[in-house]
Amino acid sequence: MAVAFAFSVALVWIVSGNAGAAIAYACGLAVFAACGAAIAKLGGRTEKDALAAPDWSVTVAAIETPETAIAITDRANRMVCANARYMQWFGTAHAPPNLPVDRASLEKLTRAARDAWRDGSGSADPLEANDGSAIWSATASRAGRGDDYLVWRVSQQVAPDPVQTLSDQVTGQLGRLLSQAGIESALVGADGIIQAVAAGFAERAAGDASATLAGQDFVGLLRSDERDRIYYAREARRGTPQTLIHVPLSEGAAPSADEAPSLMLLVDSGVGIGGSSGGGFDAGSSTASATPQLEALLGALPLGLALTDRDGRLLFANPAFTRAVGFEGRAMPQYPSDLVMREDKGALADAVRRFGKGPANNGDMAVRLLSEPDDPVSLGLAGVRGLGEASVLLSLADSSEETRLKRQVAQATKMQAVGQLAGGVAHDFNNVLTAIIGYCDLMLLRHTPGDSDYDDIQQIRANSNRAASLTRQLLAFSRQQTLRPEILQLPDVVSEVSQLLNRLLGEKVTLRVRHDRDLGPVRADPQQLEQVIVNLAVNARDAMLASPEGTGRLTLATRRVSASDIRKMGSDILPVADYTVLLVQDTGGGIPADKLSKIFEPFFTTKELGKGTGLGLSTVYGIVKQSGGFIFADNIGTAGEKPEGARFTVYLPVYHGDLPERKSAAPAEVQAEASSWSGGGRVLLVEDEDMVRAVAERALSRAGYEVTPCSDGEEGLAAIANGGEYDMVVSDVVMPGMDGPAMVRAIRRVKPDLPVLFMSGYAEEQLRRDIDVENMHFLAKPFSVQQIGEQVGAILASSGKRQQS
Repeated sequence: MAVAFAFSVALVWIVSGNAGAAIAYACGLAVFAACGAAIAKLGGRTEKDALAAPDWSVTVAAIETPETAIAITDRANRMVCANARYMQWFGTAHAPPNLPVDRASLEKLTRAARDAWRDGSGSADPLEANDGSAIWSATASRAGRGDDYLVWRVSQQVAPDPVQTLSDQVTGQLGRLLSQAGIESALVGADGIIQAVAAGFAERAAGDASATLAGQDFVGLLRSDERDRIYYAREARRGTPQTLIHVPLSEGAAPSADEAPSLMLLVDSGVGIGGSSGGGFDAGSSTASATPQLEALLGALPLGLALTDRDGRLLFANPAFTRAVGFEGRAMPQYPSDLVMREDKGALADAVRRFGKGPANNGDMAVRLLSEPDDPVSLGLAGVRGLGEASVLLSLADSSEETRLKRQVAQATKMQAVGQLAGGVAHDFNNVLTAIIGYCDLMLLRHTPGDSDYDDIQQIRANSNRAASLTRQLLAFSRQQTLRPEILQLPDVVSEVSQLLNRLLGEKVTLRVRHDRDLGPVRADPQQLEQVIVNLAVNARDAMLASPEGTGRLTLATRRVSASDIRKMGSDILPVADYTVLLVQDTGGGIPADKLSKIFEPFFTTKELGKGTGLGLSTVYGIVKQSGGFIFADNIGTAGEKPEGARFTVYLPVYHGDLPERKSAAPAEVQAEASSWSGGGRVLLVEDEDMVRAVAERALSRAGYEVTPCSDGEEGLAAIANGGEYDMVVSDVVMPGMDGPAMVRAIRRVKPDLPVLFMSGYAEEQLRRDIDVENMHFLAKPFSVQQIGEQVGAILASSGKRQQS
C-alpha cells in the first residue's frame, strides 16, 4: 500500500507538472486512509466487547439445581451470581471462600481457592458450620474466557442411617452370601414386624424370593415343636430345624432400646461354617470360625460380640468387644477367662462350658475385667448351634463412658460428704481455738517481754494460729470459708504475688509470667486467689526439685477464652460463657495417670510421709469452686510417653455488672472507729460454749463494757423481757434450743434499732443466706481479745453517729 501511495502521488506530479497539486493529493489520500482505519478499529472493538460481555441471567438459569449450592466469584472474591440453594444456605452476605464456617474449615476454603486459581481446581472437605448445625463439602474450578472467575459448588453431607444401611445389606449381596452359607437374615422392628429380609429368607418363608414380607409378623412365619426346635411355618417339620440368633441393635442405631430394630439370623442346624481354631487368636486377624461376610456383619455392630468353641477357646471377637475388655489393638488371649480377675476365672470358665455343651439357652453373669477391676460388668452368654465349632456367644456392652460418669458422680458425692464433715469439724475446732487464743491474749496482758512465761505463751498462741489456718483450709475445701470478693484483674493478682514466688521458688526454678490482652475482670477474693497461686507454685517447685535434673521452669500465664471457644471445646462441665484463664505450668515429671483423678481429694498427697498434709490442692479446689470457677489438671506431652510436666488450668468467669456493696468494714476502718469510741456501753453476750463465753466476757469487760452473759437464746431473750437495757447484742449463731437468729428476731420486735454482732465458725456468706436480719455484723471465729473489742467499739461508734444524726 505504501508503494501504491507513492506511485500515485508521483504520477499526479508528472501529469500535472505542479508539485502543489501532488502534495494536496497526497494529503487528501492520507486523511481518507486514516478515517478508514479508525472506523475499522472502532467497529472491531465493539464486536469483541459484545462477544466478551457475559449474560448472567442465562448463567443463573444454567446453574439452578435443587441439591447443590453454586456461586460464581471474580478474582477479588466478589460474588457475581448464585443459585437459589446458595442464597437459602448462605445468603448474599457471604461470598466464597468467606462462608459461615469454623476456623479450620475457613482455612480449607482459602486453600481450595488458591489451588483453583493456580491449578484450575480445588476442593475443601469437610466444612463444619459455626454452630455445628451442618457439614458441607465444596469444590472450586476456574472458568471464563480469561479464566477470571471461580465456580463454587457446595453440597451438604448427610450422615448415613445405620438401620437403612443394614437393611440394604440384608436385601443385597450380603444377604445372598449368607443364604448361600445356610444363614437367612431378617431385619425386625421392636414391635416384631419385619422391615427387610434377604431373598433366601423370602424364598423359604413365603415361596417367593422377590417377596419383601415387609409389614408381616416375624414370629408368624415360624413354628416350634415340643422340643422347642424352630422351623419355617411353610416348611413345617419337612424342613430343617433352625437356630435363631437374636442380635439387638440398641446402640447407635435407634434413639432408645425400646425403639431399636433387631437382626434375626436363622441358621440350619448341622451347617458347619469353618473348622476349629488352634490356640489363641489375634483380634485383628481373620479366623476360621465364621465366614468373612459374617465377621463383617458382626464387626459392624456396636454391641461387643465374641464366639467360643465347646472347650471355651475364643474363635472371634468384634472390635466393640475388644474395646470393651481393654484389648483394643492387642492380641486377645486364648480363653475368655483370661480377660477377668483371678477370682472370676473359674466361674466364667464353668459357665462357658455349661452353655457350650448343654441346651441352647442364654443368661448373664457379673465379672470384673482386668482393665476395670473396680467396676463389675454384666457379661451375656448364649448357647448357639449350627455355627460349626462356635457354640457360645458372648456379649458385652462398651460401658467405659458409663463407668467414667459413675466415678465422677461417686467422687462428687464423696467430696460433698467430706466437705460437710470438714465444715462441722472446723466449726467445733474454731470454738476451741477461740478460747485458747483468748486466754493467751489475757495472759499476755499480765506478762511482759522478759518474763519467764512470756515466750511460752507466745508459742502457744503461735501454734493456735497455725491450727486456725488449718481450719481455714478445711473451710476452703468444704467451700464454707468467708470470702471478700472484689472486681479485679487477674494479672494484677499475679503481679502482687510474683515477688513472693521468686523467694519461694529459689534459684533453681525459673519463673516466667505471660499475659494476654483484653482480659475480662473477675469477681474473687484477691487474698484467696494469691493462696491458690502460691499453693500451685509450691507444688510445682517440689515436683521440679524432685526430678533428676533438680531444676525447672514455672510458667504463669493468663488467657482470654470466649464463649465461642468454649462451645468449640464441647465440654460437658464448662458452661458456655466468657472466661479469664490462669495457667500454672511446670517442667517436672508430671502427675501419674492413676493419681490424676485423685489429686484434689482431701488428705491425698504424692509426697513423702511428713512432707505434705494433702490439703493444698483440695484447698485450691474449694477456693476456685466457691469463686464460681473451674480447675483442671493434666500432663504435658504426647499420650503414651513420659510427661514433660504438669499443667493446672483455672477458669474464672468474666464479671459483668457493678461491684456489690461491702457488708462489713475493713480491718483498718474497724480499728479507726474503735479507737475513736470511748463511751463504753452495755452488751448482752449470748454464747452456749462456756469457754468462749468466758473469754468474750473478760475481753469486753477489760475494754470498759458492762457485760451480761447468757448461755442460750432463751436466757438472752428473758434478759430483754425483764427490762434490761442494752446498747448491742453479741451472740453466737448455732445454739441448742433457740438459736441466735431466732432470738434476735424476737428482740427486734421490742427494740428494732438494737445492733447485733454474730460470732460463728461458719462462713459469713452461708450465714447471711440463712439470717435475714438488718443491721447485722459478723465476727469470724477464732478471734483475739483485741479483735472482739475493736469490732464492738466500731459498731457502737457507728450506732452513736447514726443516733446523733
